[in-house]
Amino acid sequence: MEQSWRQAKSIFLTMISAPLFWLVFFFFLPLGIVWLYSFGENRGLIDIAFTGTWANYAHALDDPYPGIFWKSAWIAALTTFLCLVVGFPVALAITFAPEKAKSWLLLAVMLPFWTNLLIRTYALIAVLRTEGYVNMTYHWLFDMANKVMGGSLGDFTALPLLHNNFAVVFGLVFVNLPFMILPLYSTLDRMDRSLLEASLDLGAGHIGTLFNVVVPLAGAGIMSGILITFIPALGSYLTPDLLGGPDSQMIANVIESQFKRANNWPFGAALSFILVYLTFIGIALQGIIERKDKGRAA
Repeated sequence: MEQSWRQAKSIFLTMISAPLFWLVFFFFLPLGIVWLYSFGENRGLIDIAFTGTWANYAHALDDPYPGIFWKSAWIAALTTFLCLVVGFPVALAITFAPEKAKSWLLLAVMLPFWTNLLIRTYALIAVLRTEGYVNMTYHWLFDMANKVMGGSLGDFTALPLLHNNFAVVFGLVFVNLPFMILPLYSTLDRMDRSLLEASLDLGAGHIGTLFNVVVPLAGAGIMSGILITFIPALGSYLTPDLLGGPDSQMIANVIESQFKRANNWPFGAALSFILVYLTFIGIALQGIIERKDKGRAA
């Protein structure tokens, strides 16, 4: 038995060595270099001195950066909320769908991952622009109604759906919705359905059962979905860059400008790691909440 365990241990170490090497040298090491940059300062166009200064983090507290952080967090929170409102019924419907349809519904949820994010974002531009599909349909309906009303509606005005905060939130919901649906479905699919039958037999009704039984049982999936939706939305760069306007910049766009146009790598690195610190805080809060829920359940 001891010899077989040693053999299994060596096999495990052999299997994990390659991904561990990749993780260390292509993730942690570059991340550590960026972290060192956050404590440096520019000494010329291309020279950066690692002085251990906290000035870059202090500079992040100057205007307008706290406002941009707050706006980014607000947009990410709104995106997460909308994904939860839309994704929970979808995950619930997939859970109670027939077995044959369930696989196809899950495939439909994961299908966007098979298309590049850039292509999906450009597809949204084709939908939301002034002469896009939404405004073309609205124009057609407007003309029909205007003819019925005898021209009293006046001239057609296109809906401002692009290059504003609405487009950014819509695009982020479109991109991040699968991240909310999948963990919700994973939790709901393991739910003990006898509890639902007991709740209905006791007269709770479908709405009461949903909010008093289903939602608490799906708490772990909700927390996981919120976390893995909020974090990518907070650090999103491409969607606000292509769909947003001058007033729709998020913190990732500011970080990009520091590394490219401003050529201020230390400050850009400090802004980047503030997002990393916020991510760690979010993960820690999720762990605390889950431990409290397990303690109450016990």
